[in-house]
Amino acid sequence: MKHLLFLIFSTLMFSACTDVQGSQQQATGEQPTLDTPPPGAGESTPAGKQINLNEPPNSEFSPDYLMGKFDPAQHPDFVAVDSQYSDGDPYFLRKDTYAAFQKMWEAAKADGVKLTIISATRNFERQREIWEAKWTGARLIENGTNAAKKYPEPKTRALKILEYSSMPGTSRHHWGTDIDLNDLDNFTFEQGPGKPVYDWLKAHAHEFGFCQPYSKKGPDRPEGYNEEKWHWSYIPVARKLTDLAAREMKDEMIDGFKGAGTAAQIGVVKKYVLGVNKDCL
Repeated sequence: MKHLLFLIFSTLMFSACTDVQGSQQQATGEQPTLDTPPPGAGESTPAGKQINLNEPPNSEFSPDYLMGKFDPAQHPDFVAVDSQYSDGDPYFLRKDTYAAFQKMWEAAKADGVKLTIISATRNFERQREIWEAKWTGARLIENGTNAAKKYPEPKTRALKILEYSSMPGTSRHHWGTDIDLNDLDNFTFEQGPGKPVYDWLKAHAHEFGFCQPYSKKGPDRPEGYNEEKWHWSYIPVARKLTDLAAREMKDEMIDGFKGAGTAAQIGVVKKYVLGVNKDCL
C-alpha cells in the first residue's frame, strides 16, 4: 500500500513540474531547443545566390510603392544584384525579378551572349535627381542639348526630356521589375556589337518572363517614350503594377519636382505610364 501511494505521489509531482516548465516557456516566449536547426537558420543569402523564383512578396503594392517612394535597400522584397551580373554599381531588384534574370543570364551565357545590367531600381529621389538635372540643364539631353536653354517653355521642355526619361513617380524603374541591359543606344543593338544580344533577347526573353515595354512607336504604340531596345521588364509582376497605375494613378499625383506642373498638361499617366508595348500588358 505504501509503495502504491509513493508511485501516485511521484506521478503527480512530475506532472506538476512539467506544467510549470511549459507555463514558463509560454510566459517568456522561449521555445524548446531543437537538436537540428530549421533549414536556412543562421544562413546568409549572398547577392549572387539563386533566389527562389516562387518566393511570395512580403508586402502588398501601394500607390507609394508604385511611385517609388521607398528605399529598395531597406525593402524586404528587394535584393542586391551581384557584380557578376552588372557593371559594378550597387543595384537592387525585386527578388522574383532577380531570380528570373539569373536564369535568363545563364541561358544567354550558354548561347554565347553576355547580359550586363547597367541600370535597375531607381526610387523617386534618384529619378528626381536625373529629371531635375536635365530640367535645369546641368545634365545634357540627347544630342548634347541643354534643355533649359533650348526649350524655355515648360511643356515643350518636359516633352523633350520625356523622350527617354521619366518624370519622378512615373518610372517603371521604381518597381524593381525593370532593367537596362548592356548599352543605352539603339544603334548598338541594330547594327553594332549589341545586335546579337538584342536578337537573342527578342527570341528568348519571353521564356523567362521579360518583355521590351518601349517598342518601336507606330499604330500599336503611338504615344509614350521613344523605343528603348535596352529596357526589359519582368511582366509577371510589372503587369500587376501597370494595372494598379491604370486604376489609381492620376496626373495630379505627379508632384514634388521641378516641372511637375506639366504632368497634367501632357497627360503623363495615359501617354507614358500606360503607353507601353501591348505585348507587355
